[in-house]
Formats: sequence, C-alpha cells, structure tokens
Amino acid sequence: MARDSQKYAIDLPSVMSMTNASHPLVAYMRWRVEEAEAQSQRAETLWLPSLRAGLNFNKHEGRIQDVAGNVINTSRGSFYGGLGAQAVGAGSPAVPGLYANFHLTDLLHQPEIAEQEKCARQHAATAAEHDAWLQASQAYVELIRAHQEQAIANEVVTKLEDLERITAEYARTGQGLKSDHERVQTELALRRNDVLQATEAIQVASARLAQQVRLDPSTVFAPTESVMRPLQLAATGATSQQLVAEALSLRPEAAESRHLVSQAVSRWEREKSAPWLPSVLLGASYGGLTGGLGGDFRNAGNRFDGDVAAYWEVRQLGFGEKAARAEANSRVEQAKWREISTLDRIAREVVEATAQVEARGQQIKQAEIAVAAAQRSYEQNRERIRNAQGLPIEALQAIQALGQAHREYSRCVADNNLAQLAQQRALGWPIGAPQ
Repeated sequence: MARDSQKYAIDLPSVMSMTNASHPLVAYMRWRVEEAEAQSQRAETLWLPSLRAGLNFNKHEGRIQDVAGNVINTSRGSFYGGLGAQAVGAGSPAVPGLYANFHLTDLLHQPEIAEQEKCARQHAATAAEHDAWLQASQAYVELIRAHQEQAIANEVVTKLEDLERITAEYARTGQGLKSDHERVQTELALRRNDVLQATEAIQVASARLAQQVRLDPSTVFAPTESVMRPLQLAATGATSQQLVAEALSLRPEAAESRHLVSQAVSRWEREKSAPWLPSVLLGASYGGLTGGLGGDFRNAGNRFDGDVAAYWEVRQLGFGEKAARAEANSRVEQAKWREISTLDRIAREVVEATAQVEARGQQIKQAEIAVAAAQRSYEQNRERIRNAQGLPIEALQAIQALGQAHREYSRCVADNNLAQLAQQRALGWPIGAPQ
C-alpha cells in the first residue's frame, strides 16, 4: 500500500492483509486461544506438586494439654525454616514444602476438557477472521461502488452540460423553446446533486473501510481499480447440496461446535467417575527446627515430614452427585442442539448466498443489454441533432436512460461482488483470503 498525495492506494488483497494484522476482534480471539493453551498446559501438569518455602516462630506460655490428656503449665518456643512453614509441635507442618492436592478424575479428564476448549477457541478465532475478511471486503466493495457512482454522475453531468449549452443556443435563436432549456437546467441541477451525494458516499465508505483496517477515519483511499468488475470466486456448476457439504467440512463454526460437544461429553464422563475415584493429598517438608523450654533454643537440628493421603467423597449424600451428572448431561444436550443449529445456519447461508450469486449474475447480463441499448439511443439522438434532424431536448431522455442504465449496471456488479464474497464466507473461504 503506497501513499500518494495524501491518499492511500488500496486494493482487495491489501485490505485482506491489513485486516489479518490489525482487526481488534481477530486479535482478541487469538488471545483467547493463548489463554486456552495456557489452561491446557496447566491441566497437563495437574499432578505436579507446588513448592513452598518459609519459616515460622511459635511461643507458648501457660496451660496446655499434652497427648496423654494431662493439662500442664509450661513455657516453650520453637523456630522452623526451610521447605514448608507452620511446623508447630508433633504434627506435620500446616504448610507442606512440596504440596499436591488433586482429584484423580480431574487428572484423567481435565487435560481432554482443556484440549477441546483450546481447539474450539482456535476454530472460533478462525471464524472471527473470516468475519473480518467479509466485513473488510464488503467495505471495499462499497468504496468502489461509491467511486463508480461518482464517475457515472460526472459523466451524466458532462453530457447534460453539453445539452444545456445547445438548448440555450436553440432557445436564443428561436429554433427551440425556452422551457426546453429550463427543463434541461432542472435535470442538470438534480444530477449535480448526484455528484455531491456520490462524494459524500465515498467519504462515508472510506471511514468505514478505515475502521476495518484500523487507520485514521479521515484517511482518503484511492482504489487501484478504475472500474468495478464482476467477481467470480466460486467454481460454477456445483449444486447447492454439494456446496453445503463443502461448507460443513470447511466452516470453522462447525468444527468449533464439534469440539464443544466433545468437551461437554468429557465433563459428563468426569462427573460419572468422580465418586469412584479418590482425591490425593501429597505433602513433604524439610527444614531446620530448634526449640525448647522457655527461651532455651539450644536443641537445633533437621526435620523431615511426609504425608500421603487418599480420600473418597460423595457430595451431599449422593444428591450432589446426581445433580452434578444431570447438569453435565444437560450441557451435552445443549451442545448437541447448538451444533445442530449451527449446521442448519451454515446450510441456509450457503443456499441463500448461492441463490443470490446466480440471480445477480443474470441481472448483470440484463444490465449490460440495457447499457448497450441506452448508449446506442444516446448516440443516435446525438447524431440526429448534429444533422439538424431533431431537437436537442429529444436527447434528454436518452441521457437519463443512459445514466440510469449505468447506475443499474453498477448496482448489479456491486451486489454480485457482495454476494460472491458472502458465498465465500458461507463456504468457509475455500480460496483463502481474496487475492
């Protein structure tokens, strides 16, 4: 993309590349993938212990009960430092130095759950990228449409200015009516408004395109295409059923839905096995301990504590387990129905876009016929005026018809290009970013 006289030259491929690099929603979705990747890595290391280091000081004065049940008066103190903390008395440190606490069912199922979430987000990010491509390409087509409308309006004004000059001369010499001249003047003023409206449309389309590619909204774009040409992006001849099948295999939303169903099933499997598998608690501490009666801390040495525990839990006397499994099963059904809805939407979008592509292609052919006929009519009327065989006012309708035909052709081409792009989005962009 080059800068020239404060204008940016731009074409469809550059729009696509800029969208990939800077679109906020695309960037947001990519970071969601990074988040899911981190969660997946954490799930894979669920069984690894955490490291803790610290120290603690304990001081007791007065009455205390010993392990035999006797209540005695004593003065004591202790200090501990190393792996772990809160080592007081004969028990293991309250804060183990090496610590792991996990449910075995999480160790078995959580990595798969996290992996499915990551894959789903990757496909969601691709879908966001595809949406951004479509929005940016649509904005570019609207910019080209506005420039085309401006060119048509300028051409019509040029022809009307020439006709206005001739009708003025005819009215001055008495060969034509003054009312004919005024009629042409009226049409000329109206068509000059078309030029102003087209200029406004260019500015609006530029601002919207600038938003898509994250440039200053006041950026003035200069499309490298001087004439909007019909796009033909999808292969012709394929049936709607074939295109739907292709879309279902390519659309990232379909893949995202499949992964979300798999994730919901994994969560359900996790809840089913939860009561039968134990939670595991591992703790180990090693450090230096000193203490004694009163303030006498002469008895110093090393201390090691290790604990391994496994325990089973039935939540809320079994009612909690039943509710958890019902909730997980409900989420499986939700994911399945959401997948069905997504697949139905994809099929509808493909059929709808294909119908639009076919219909708008036919419209272009009719618009081409109209432009050719209007051009011949205008040239014939212009020739009759030159040969003094007709009045200038007779060319007005030909100019109007020619302008209308050009505008209709521009509309048909723009609508066709929008439909072609929408079809590519519906199919999952099989051609990749538009080139």
